[in-house]
Amino acid sequence: MKIFFLGTGTSQGIPVIGCDCTVCQSKDPRDKRLRVSVLISADQQNIVIDAGPDFRQQMLQAQVTDLDAILLTHEHNDHIIGLDDARPFIFRSMRPMPIYCSGRVAQELRARFAYAFAENPYPGAPSFELNITDQQRRFELGNTSVQLIHYLHGKLPVQGYRIGGFAYITDIKTISNTELAHLRNLDILVISALHRNPHHSHVSLEESLALIDRIQPKQAYLTHLSHQMGTHAEVSTLLPSGVDIAYDGLELSLKGH
Repeated sequence: MKIFFLGTGTSQGIPVIGCDCTVCQSKDPRDKRLRVSVLISADQQNIVIDAGPDFRQQMLQAQVTDLDAILLTHEHNDHIIGLDDARPFIFRSMRPMPIYCSGRVAQELRARFAYAFAENPYPGAPSFELNITDQQRRFELGNTSVQLIHYLHGKLPVQGYRIGGFAYITDIKTISNTELAHLRNLDILVISALHRNPHHSHVSLEESLALIDRIQPKQAYLTHLSHQMGTHAEVSTLLPSGVDIAYDGLELSLKGH
């Protein structure tokens, strides 16, 4: 299994438009962050988690020519608004794009992309196959088993995903002990860390590190970073052994899943 970080930034990305802070003006390419998303290649399948406004650019940069499914964590714009740009994959495969999400997110997709669900869609419109995950703990994508992880983004329910020894948890604020139990024995944990200050709906760096300490993965990577966090080089010096900052274009490999 290969994991490719398509984007590791927050809803504004980095650099933020018009911002002259040290992070936004950094020349380090690791400080240039598109909206958060990850590509997983396993069992001859390509799976993307979240499709935000940079989706087209991310697919081009990663040279993705075939996409088998899109998994959505929740309905905020920076996680779904790029779905229309899945059209080339849909046209090439000649089938609707399979999307896995909660019923609440599916309802939002039908509203925001109403033209894709019209009874008589116009030629060239995308087509989506909505797979509702509300009653599931896991589902199968070919030979790949995907496990759901449930937590809260403020008061909003969000779902993360575990595939074998890899788990992806973004936009998290709180998680129950029951759900934490499903994150045991991880090789790689990807988890968000907004910045260093408290926030009402996101974990801070301190809170993210505390969760990592409870989960005890072999290796953890921080994603969904705000420009208020600091530069990649600076923040890296603050992290304990076994925790690193993810950056756009980072590729990881994991044997067995």
